[in-house]
Amino acid sequence: MEKELKDILPIMGVEHDCILSKQGEFTVVFKAVLPEVFTLSDEDYEQLHQSWVKAVKVLPKDSVLHKQDWFLEKKYRADGSIKKKGFLVESSERYFNGRPYLQHECYIKLTKKTAGRRPGSSIFSNLLRPSLVPLESLNPAALREFLDLAGQFKRLLEDSRLIGLTQLKNEELQSQAGKAGLIERYCFLPEKEAQVGYKDIQFTPDIRIGEQQIAIYTLGDAEDLPSLCGPRINYDQYSTDKTKFPVSFAAGLGLLLPCNHIYNQYIFVGDGQVTLKQLEKKRLRLQSLSTYSRENAISLEATNNFLNEAISQQRLPVKAHFNVMIWSDNPEELKVMKNQVTSALAGMDAAAKPETTGAPQIWWAGIPGNAADFPVNDTFDTFAEQACCFLNQESNYKSVAPDEGIRFCDRSGRPVFVDLFDGPRKEGISSNMGVLVCGTSGGGKSMTVNHILRSLYDQGAHCVTVDIGGSYKGLCGLVGGYYFTYEEQNPIQFNPFYLGKGDTLDTEKKESLKALLVSLWKGENETFNRAEYVALSNAVQGYYEKLAQHTRLFPGFNSFYDYLETDYRKVLESHQVKERDFDMDNFLYVLRPYYRGGEFDFLLNAVENLELLSQPFVVFELDQIKDHPILFPVCTLIITELFISKMRKLPGVRKVLTIDEAWKAIAKSGMAEFLRYAFKTIRKFNGIPIVSTQELDDLINSPVIKDAIINNADIKVLMDMRKFQGKIEKLQDVLGMSEKGKTILLSVNKDNREIFIDIGGQVIKVYKNELCPEEYYAYTTEGKERVQVLELAAKHGSVQRGIEAMVAVSKNKD
Repeated sequence: MEKELKDILPIMGVEHDCILSKQGEFTVVFKAVLPEVFTLSDEDYEQLHQSWVKAVKVLPKDSVLHKQDWFLEKKYRADGSIKKKGFLVESSERYFNGRPYLQHECYIKLTKKTAGRRPGSSIFSNLLRPSLVPLESLNPAALREFLDLAGQFKRLLEDSRLIGLTQLKNEELQSQAGKAGLIERYCFLPEKEAQVGYKDIQFTPDIRIGEQQIAIYTLGDAEDLPSLCGPRINYDQYSTDKTKFPVSFAAGLGLLLPCNHIYNQYIFVGDGQVTLKQLEKKRLRLQSLSTYSRENAISLEATNNFLNEAISQQRLPVKAHFNVMIWSDNPEELKVMKNQVTSALAGMDAAAKPETTGAPQIWWAGIPGNAADFPVNDTFDTFAEQACCFLNQESNYKSVAPDEGIRFCDRSGRPVFVDLFDGPRKEGISSNMGVLVCGTSGGGKSMTVNHILRSLYDQGAHCVTVDIGGSYKGLCGLVGGYYFTYEEQNPIQFNPFYLGKGDTLDTEKKESLKALLVSLWKGENETFNRAEYVALSNAVQGYYEKLAQHTRLFPGFNSFYDYLETDYRKVLESHQVKERDFDMDNFLYVLRPYYRGGEFDFLLNAVENLELLSQPFVVFELDQIKDHPILFPVCTLIITELFISKMRKLPGVRKVLTIDEAWKAIAKSGMAEFLRYAFKTIRKFNGIPIVSTQELDDLINSPVIKDAIINNADIKVLMDMRKFQGKIEKLQDVLGMSEKGKTILLSVNKDNREIFIDIGGQVIKVYKNELCPEEYYAYTTEGKERVQVLELAAKHGSVQRGIEAMVAVSKNKD
């Protein structure tokens, strides 16, 4: 016999931001934002559990908490609004586009039953007898009272600072043009939220909605429940010998169940005193029958224990029910899904009960706003504390807009965009933007830093990188940056005398040039007097005045040296400057190696790569000169001057200073003070300092790292540390890491390309740094691969074409 759904639908309408049933009940609906999966500690789960218990206890008698978690299989779609910013962005969009993942949405529905309403059951469901109870008018006073209690419920959960609730309004509850409402989504399971339409619903022999066959597995009988429950359980996949990784007790029925499903959780709050009186009567009855049956004796003991706990510990007795609803239009796929649900329930030590005869009534009661009609014979008696253990507590990783964050993946492989810098500072999670990256060789450290730099560069940042080992050569060539390195045939070259676009001869520029000249002239232990300082100042000023008069004269050390020998010597003679005040001959003699024809004439006379201030990507590779007594100090001065210039002369532009393994050499060269200055001051100029190291002992023993960097790096990016489990307490102490952080850190697996990110000690997560092939070959530090990419780049005329050729070669090998 066919019926029209509109004739038997138990929902009368949506008013006052509530769902009104034909039986007179009203339901308030919240959309919940739950904590992100794999980010909570044991203490967090305990706090969350206590918040739920307190919230349930505030609900009035004859009310129902219906928590409905939707887990839908989706495919990742690249954001069409993202600005196309180059080859790697577009390549990664193609690579991740269409990747499947499980999307989670959580709705909490609070229903107030009408006074005197007959409890629902499999026999008296309003699915079978829709006019069983006469329609009652909505009582405004009762609605206001219930809304006040719902507000208290919301505040108690949000006070945990782990859950956020937003009450849905009329337009979100009911269907709109081009958007299915909450009720319609449940009744017809549209593949897309924007898909509005009706489907046939049938209940025999199985529940079907259109082409989809429904299967329901229930936890509604005490015999099927696990013997023990709690706020959390161990997740063995991420646990180690030293740490036990926690997830919520019901996580296996949430995001860890990889198929389309809805997890319905019901807690029915009745009159506690009436419930206890009924159980007391049952106890007396069982006591009189206990001698006739061992089952009666066992039931008597269980009832006694229940009553004793309720009275002695002031427990709230409730009724509860939990079920998992799965669906598919493919019978074979549905069989696989059934096995997955059975395994998930077995993982909780619960018996999997596929619902058959009562399935239509259970599905019907799941309609938003109809929880009051849930069949009471499919519930079990328990306490609020135990019932709340079965609530799903976790959700997906959050993601910001693509142009505001860095793309990583969550642990399931779904791309997410992570804001490491601006968002946490606005929320008070971090006080600075310093980044410390630590990982063993081959752990993915350079790949991660490359990816962060490329993302920041795409967002308009200026990146200055100091490297040892050539880890950033591919990326620098791809974005058309300046790459400074020393080779016998092509030695490193700078031109600190050149003023680029937007640069001026200000006090800072003069001081940096004087510092450079003094370092070239005087030894480390030599000092210079006031007269020498004034003479150098006048020389620099006079030289630039001459450049202004002779525009054809190219700035550089050669022309500066010529000016000293000719024009400035005359100036000194005219002012009768004595040799003891400024020894011009000695000065010229010492600086002669840097002049035309000298041993280091290449160093300060560059005619290429001059626009350092306006160039957004600059890399200094110092491997060949890190121990050179002349070249290395000059490079460190150039780097310092360049970055300070960018800090002060590029307002509104983000600046990134990255120091890879070169920090060791830089610290020895006297640049440690600059590191301290950068980490403490750079945030005031919208700057991000990043330091990377691969030795754990460096973190523990180096005063530069400990004092200057760790204390001013609120963002810590760590790779797989499982091989250092024996030293993990030392690392934990140096980094100020909590037990929660240690547990999450030791779950990182480099084989899955996972990285650990700690922001301010408050946001602690593990991400996958999964790269598309084009990104991988742009960032690779593997010797053979890097050489092959550079050879292909030379052959095809650009780094981009070389990477494309490399990707094609690797695909052909596969």
